[in-house]
This record gives sequence, C-alpha cells and structure tokens, in this order.
Amino acid sequence: MTKQIKVLSIETSCDETGIAILESGAEKTISILGNALSSQIEIHAQYGGVFPALAKRAHAEKITFLIQQALSDAELLEAVDAPVENISSDLSFLDEKETQLKEHLAPFLTYYKKPDVDYIAVTVGPGLEPALWVGINTAKALSKIWNIPVIPINHMEGHIVTAVFQRINEQDFVLSPIDMPILSLLVSGGHTELVLSSELGKYQKIGQTRDDAVGEAFDKVARVLGLPYPGGPAVSGLAREWRDNEEERLFELPRPMLHSGDYDFSFSGIKTAVLYAVRDLNREMTDEEKRALAGEFENAAIEVLVHKTLKALNEHNAQTVVVGGGVAGNTYLREQLSEKISKLYPDVTVLFPEMWLATDNAVMIGMAGVLQITSNPQEKTRNPEELRADGNLSL
Repeated sequence: MTKQIKVLSIETSCDETGIAILESGAEKTISILGNALSSQIEIHAQYGGVFPALAKRAHAEKITFLIQQALSDAELLEAVDAPVENISSDLSFLDEKETQLKEHLAPFLTYYKKPDVDYIAVTVGPGLEPALWVGINTAKALSKIWNIPVIPINHMEGHIVTAVFQRINEQDFVLSPIDMPILSLLVSGGHTELVLSSELGKYQKIGQTRDDAVGEAFDKVARVLGLPYPGGPAVSGLAREWRDNEEERLFELPRPMLHSGDYDFSFSGIKTAVLYAVRDLNREMTDEEKRALAGEFENAAIEVLVHKTLKALNEHNAQTVVVGGGVAGNTYLREQLSEKISKLYPDVTVLFPEMWLATDNAVMIGMAGVLQITSNPQEKTRNPEELRADGNLSL
C-alpha cells in the first residue's frame, strides 16, 4: 500500500445507509477521512424486522446527504464555479426505477465538483435487492458523472476485512500480521457461516446455517419475549443480568446440530423451543422467567457457535480466527470464544472488529475495496453498467 489511494465506499445492503471516505497509506495502514451513517431502526421497529420497500425509500432519501457529509468531513467537498450542464439527462437511466434517488443526486452533481477520489467501492450483495440497488445505482451515477472506476464488494468480505484491520488511533487502522489459514465465523441477521481462507481474498465456505441465521433467531426470540427491535442487544441484556446475578436455570433448550459431525448450523428449532416454553407456561411470564429464558437461549446459541468454530479450527489447523457480522458485537460470544481458544489453542490469534464496526457500515466496504485495489486493481474494477444486485451472493 505504498501508493496512496482514496476510496469512496457505499453500503446499502439492509437498513443502514453508509458512506465512507478511506485513504490507504504506507505500512498497510488505512485512514478514515470521512464516515457518515444513517440507521433505519425507528422505521422498521413497528414491523419487528426490516421492510424492504421502506428500506429502499429511506436509502434513496438519505444517501446523497450522507455523500455530502462524508466528503465534507474529508475536506473533499467543493462547489463548482458554474452549474454543471445536462446532469439530469446524464442520469436518465435512473428515470424508470430510481426517480427519488435522481431527485436528490442531480442537484448535488450539478453544484459540486468531482472530488479527489480514485475509486468507488459499493456493496453488490448479499442483502435485500431493493436496498442494494440504491447503492449500486448511486455508484453508477457517480462513476458516470465523475469518471471514477467502481469496485463491486461482497458484503461478507467486508465483515471479514474489518476484523483484520486493527485500530491505531481514532481514524487510523493497520492490517494485522496474520498467520494462515484464516477461519472466519460470520454471524449476523442474515448469515451464519464458517469460511476458510488460505489468504485474504480467497474464501471457501465450509459451513452455514440450514435455516435461520443466529442473528435472526435472536430477533425472533426477542419478539416472543416481548422485547423491542432490534432484538439481539435486548436478549443479550437480559441474559447478562441472569448470568451476573447467578439466577436459577428455569429452562432447558436444545443445542441444535451440536454433534452433527459437520460445520453446519440450524437455529429454527431452538427458536421454536423458546416459543413452546412460553406457550407451556400458559400465563404471562415474570421478569425472572424472561431473564432465565433469554440466558438459556444465548447460552445454547453461543455454545453451538463456539463448538463448531473450535471443531473447524482443529480439523483445518487454522492459525487465525476472525469473527465478523452484527453478532460479533455480542459480548458473551467474544468472551466464550476468546477464553476457549486461549485455553485450548494458545498459539491461535482471535480477531474481532471494533464494536461500532461489527454492524453494517461503509468503512468495512472501503477496507475491502482498498485490499482488492492494492492486490490487483485491473481485475477488480468493473464497468458500472455491468453491476448487478445479488441478494444471495456468496463468498
């Protein structure tokens, strides 16, 4: 990373609209020059989950403002001397499905100069396709008007890369020295996967959930317990109280596929077991029971995640374990996995992302973009017209 490059990154895979400006530096460092993020939690809370059409609309409404904010923070936002002509016609490809996006982008591109940015990195999947298209079409528009090449990024690679970069100070990160192979545990609302890497950029999925992702299970259990969305932090909060107070174990839940002999997961059954446990009470749960059930559920889910990760670590002789995705912010998972690996495999390094980078954000997309560009930029850039949203994109 000796040649400095600047990347504008875009993330719209689900319910977070993110724009970041990153700059690569010497000694494998990356600086965050600008970072703007808008959450849609309040919009989707009433539905108990993300509503795709509303997510798409919110992305279209917020993304241009966030681009301005991130560029301003990076001191790269500069007004033109005279309005740029024909912007609206140049963005005519947005007329059919992205009229709201065009309404915001056209004035911005008319009155602001092309910034000092070398590449645009954008999430193309996996995720909600209506949401992904907003980010992709934004990247297409910026690329067309500013003549900047675009790098398509797999959202899950972003989660891996974010854990591999470690913080130096408030805005600077450095690529950690990594022993190969890497085993990545990717845990979020949409994914639960184990991925093996002989080097960064090369991924082999060796295990995945057969039904619900672990983050999805947390959210569903939260709804059963009457907890607010997003459910993961709420369930974990109750579980932490139950554990810290050493309260009685009132429920016993299964550990699905714990000894299945493979690296796959299943969380649908444990969610159903929680539902049945509440139903069998045939009355309103007490606060003590809610804490106990939340604690038992978290214990069961984390036990399975840790067991499968250790099994894969041992059988594939992994030297580094990376944990990424929203559930990577779960403190009990961090404690249990770190403790077990430290005890059983003291020479193995465990890497977690910064807490604020565990959930969806544009910084991780920019980090993945920088790594791709510096490894082989000619193979990684893509004709913007060829970019497509793939909700089921795999590593």
